[in-house]
Amino acid sequence: MIRRKGLTSPWADGMDESKVSCNGERGGEHESHDAGKWQNVDFDQMGPIEEGLDVDDEEIPFSSSQATEVGALQFESSRFVPHANMSNSWFLRKIRISPFRSIYVVLIKAKINVLLPFGPLAILLHYLTGKHGWVFFFSLLGIAPLAERLGYATEQLAFYTGPTVGSLINATFGNATEMIISVYALKNGMIRVVQQSLLGSILSNMLLVLGCAFFTGGIVHYPKVQVFNKAAAVVNSGLLLMAVMGILFPAVLHFTHTEVHFGDSELSLSRFSSCVMLVAYASYLFFQLKSQPNLYSAIDDGARVTTAEDCNEEEAPEITHWEAIGWLAILTLWVSILSGYLVDAIQGASDSLHIPVAFISVILLPIVGNAAEHASAIMFAMKDKLDVTVGVAIGSSTQIAMFVIPFCVVVGWAMGQRMHLNFQLFETATLFIAVLVVAFMLQEGTSNYFKGLMLILCYLIVAASFFVHVDKSTG
Repeated sequence: MIRRKGLTSPWADGMDESKVSCNGERGGEHESHDAGKWQNVDFDQMGPIEEGLDVDDEEIPFSSSQATEVGALQFESSRFVPHANMSNSWFLRKIRISPFRSIYVVLIKAKINVLLPFGPLAILLHYLTGKHGWVFFFSLLGIAPLAERLGYATEQLAFYTGPTVGSLINATFGNATEMIISVYALKNGMIRVVQQSLLGSILSNMLLVLGCAFFTGGIVHYPKVQVFNKAAAVVNSGLLLMAVMGILFPAVLHFTHTEVHFGDSELSLSRFSSCVMLVAYASYLFFQLKSQPNLYSAIDDGARVTTAEDCNEEEAPEITHWEAIGWLAILTLWVSILSGYLVDAIQGASDSLHIPVAFISVILLPIVGNAAEHASAIMFAMKDKLDVTVGVAIGSSTQIAMFVIPFCVVVGWAMGQRMHLNFQLFETATLFIAVLVVAFMLQEGTSNYFKGLMLILCYLIVAASFFVHVDKSTG
């Protein structure tokens, strides 16, 4: 509140000296009014401006209406804003809260969404032509933008949940497609397809996804060395080694012919190990989210100096958390539907393209299935949020190895299918070497483009190995 003594100054009405005469047409409209006001002012009695205004320190707080009355800019806006602008702002507020804005942001805004029509086209070709090669190709193109949008929705949800829970949600929704495909294949007795596709998902996340993220982040932030939480990476590496141990022992037991009951001991050991791995993964979730959440907190807060450029790069969520959850569910369902047609076309695509089924199952399918993790991991690495990147890539591999694979064994047990952890010698050795390579890459807690390049080249070696590998096992 501002008390006026004696004669009223024109500045006391909320106008400073520079605002007394308005520019352009506005000044002309109020020129006579302002002149009349100045004629009634006695400058001898006014004294200094400070004496003309008595400000009570105890009455400083203003109401919103008083603040508008005092501010010059607000004063001008309230007098001269046209009615059309008020209508436009009302319209924009309506659009801002409209669900159509969410549809525009998720399904139209991104350029990659031009590939969305290939999904329905693949389903149409499946029923009209039966050409499995084209169905397989169009299904791959249709799933790619959906998986990328899945990563975007997860990133939006991470604004509300934090990086740790956001990484867990991304890994969960990214692996939902693999879980649905695995259950569908188990129901049809395609045990070998389940094993190879899940193995390929682990290899793709550890080598290709993490490698591309490290390489892209290192190039964008060159010559800076990016850092991430070393302790969290070591815990994930330990869980991956435990998963390798659970997969390795049934294979060794089988190929050394040391089973008590040939075939049955391998299956029994696989089911017991799967239950133990599920308990270990549940304990890991409790440890990560409840017991020791500080272990997984981002280290950027203390290690990084915040600059003006960093502040400008801070983003706000474009959709609400409920919209993000809804889009996650919708996109996951649509990806799962397209994945079913993709799996049905594998054999036909193998025959027409002359590509081994093992190569399609281990290399091509996981690349598409992990597109969500791939896109989100690269986006977070480019934004220097490497803790989320490692949580997405390595966390997804850990979830497949410690949860999805044991889950499929238990589901197969309930279905009466002999799903086991014997992934055969070649596949098990590949997984073991890949986990060791990634563990060594993560032990320093730093990242650069060279480490990313090494991981990508390792994945190329794995892909070439499966291209020339003949799988003699039958489901």
